[in-house]
Amino acid sequence: MRFDLISIFPEFFHGPLEHGIVRRAREAGLVEVHVQDLRAFTKDRHRSVDDRPFGGGEGMVLKPEPLFEAVESLLGNGVGDATKPPARRPKIAIVLMSATGKLFSQETARRYAQLERILFICGRYEGVDERVAEHLATEELSIGDFVLSGGELAALLVIDAVTRLLPGALGNEASSQNESFSECPASAAGYSRSRDQNHALLDFPHFTRPAEYRGWKVPEVLISGNHAEVAKWRRAAALEKTRRNRPDLLLREPRP
Repeated sequence: MRFDLISIFPEFFHGPLEHGIVRRAREAGLVEVHVQDLRAFTKDRHRSVDDRPFGGGEGMVLKPEPLFEAVESLLGNGVGDATKPPARRPKIAIVLMSATGKLFSQETARRYAQLERILFICGRYEGVDERVAEHLATEELSIGDFVLSGGELAALLVIDAVTRLLPGALGNEASSQNESFSECPASAAGYSRSRDQNHALLDFPHFTRPAEYRGWKVPEVLISGNHAEVAKWRRAAALEKTRRNRPDLLLREPRP
């Protein structure tokens, strides 16, 4: 898997990429991460990447020319054309990180994990020229109902979520299967499937030693050694936590 990050602040990524699962995946050769300075594709002496919006208004807008040329340079000429949509390559995504994009989810992360390459266009200022979204990006993506100063941090979150789903990225592959929003959270062999299991639930509560802390005890079932009862408790606890913290997940159409 290769990730390309197109940004006017390439130095932004130096620290976050050197820690945790992403660093280990890079060292193991599972992922490559390349950062591209957008200003390298400007042609004026000021290296301008933005301009005032047509129609007036506050802020500045990222210009289309350097963004198209950056992506075309990374993927090869002919990606963008004024008369046709960008080349659609089944194993490549060109993702515009934007507050006006579709909401990122674990399902999106699983879909991205099947790709070979993802290019992230990191928006800044008031926004990005709409022709980038319409004729260059294959997808416009948001990480939540809030506004960030730029798409760099959002892109890093997506990279982390996707990387941990790649085979070999985690020490224990089951870790990505039994967690919040997974295909089968809190599942266990022999535990009967219920209607609620067709929804994406939050992860079940976790406990560790000591078994009692300041008078708060770990649920007895977790130290009973009865694996079937532990699995049953975890399923019920995950469902209760989902009802309490994210009831909207249970209101969605169940998965087949």
